[in-house]
Amino acid sequence: MLAVMLVTLIGTAGIALPYPILAPLFLTSPASELTEFMGLPPKLLLGVVLALFPLGLLLGSSVVGGLADQYGRRRTLVFTLFLAAAGYVLSALALTWQNFLLFATARFVTGLCEGNIAIARAIAADLHPAIDRTRALSLAMACAYAGWLLGPLSGGYLVAGGPAQVFWGGALAVAVCALLAQVFMPVDAPGTTGRESLLQLIRSQNSLTLWQEPEIRALAVFNVLFCLGVNAFYEFYPFWLVEKFAYQPHQIAFNTVVVTGLMIATSALVIPALKRRFGAESMLLRGASGLGILLILLPLLNAHSATVLFAIIGIGIATVNGVFPAIMAERFEQYGQGRVMGLLTANFCLTSALIALGGSGLALVGSEWTLILGGLLCLASATWFAMLPRASEDWPANADVH
Repeated sequence: MLAVMLVTLIGTAGIALPYPILAPLFLTSPASELTEFMGLPPKLLLGVVLALFPLGLLLGSSVVGGLADQYGRRRTLVFTLFLAAAGYVLSALALTWQNFLLFATARFVTGLCEGNIAIARAIAADLHPAIDRTRALSLAMACAYAGWLLGPLSGGYLVAGGPAQVFWGGALAVAVCALLAQVFMPVDAPGTTGRESLLQLIRSQNSLTLWQEPEIRALAVFNVLFCLGVNAFYEFYPFWLVEKFAYQPHQIAFNTVVVTGLMIATSALVIPALKRRFGAESMLLRGASGLGILLILLPLLNAHSATVLFAIIGIGIATVNGVFPAIMAERFEQYGQGRVMGLLTANFCLTSALIALGGSGLALVGSEWTLILGGLLCLASATWFAMLPRASEDWPANADVH
């Protein structure tokens, strides 16, 4: 469990390092070949950059779980981490050379390799019954949140040395993560080698093929709607803070600390207890509905009140994310934990790419509309979940929407 937590913490921190700098880089920095590529509006270029990373994550995470199930989890994890470190190096060089095409390509390649977080989550799920599944996955999520806190906070201050410095820091963090995985992760079991070609594996074990299963699809739709709403917040609250309050990178980083601090505390300390008291179903409904309302209210507030609301938003996100992966792991482990966790990661990445592209266009009208859209999507996810029939105690196993 310690190895899973370390890998999740450092790996996520590497992913999150650039987030506080991208909006100021494209929206407030002096014009350059990078921010005015082909004469396109900086907001649209930023939307492309924001979309390419999760698009790479989508493609990578959809197969990395199956790769780990078949070729060995430590082997697959270490290999993809070193490739991701190389992607961060290319990003740093692209910023130094002011080359938008290289920067966009590097972000895509980095994302392609960073779907490996699904492997760590699969290992956490496999620790049951030695560690309760909800507890193990909650600890892993707490470390992921800590990475989202540590990464933007570090990035917000590393940018003082120039934007490229942030990506050099990301390369170092992910390389260290690879070394930790090699040293501390359990050795792959003998005989854990590929029995299919890579192409056959992609076709047969791709996590996205799980959408064909009605019992999984019923819950995956909820997951997609909720992730669309959460990603609208994640990706565009920096837009909103810059546009409405002229925030600088370190100020964006502080608000990120507020959100993720409450997410860490909620996930690490209270999720298992809340699940025992209220039940997983009630927590999902309350968390998704409450988050939707909060996101709709957020654009109405001033800077001080928004910071307070950010804290409550963190609790709502952690409530759903702390319970839903455990439900999926418990109900559908027969499909392979790598594939199931890969599906959740792929869904998150797909929604991140979609909301980055769609939200950037909506942000041309006003960034607050993207936050409102996120709130409506969270409410839609709660409505969808409430529509699922409860015909039996194992209702997700036989559920689809009426």
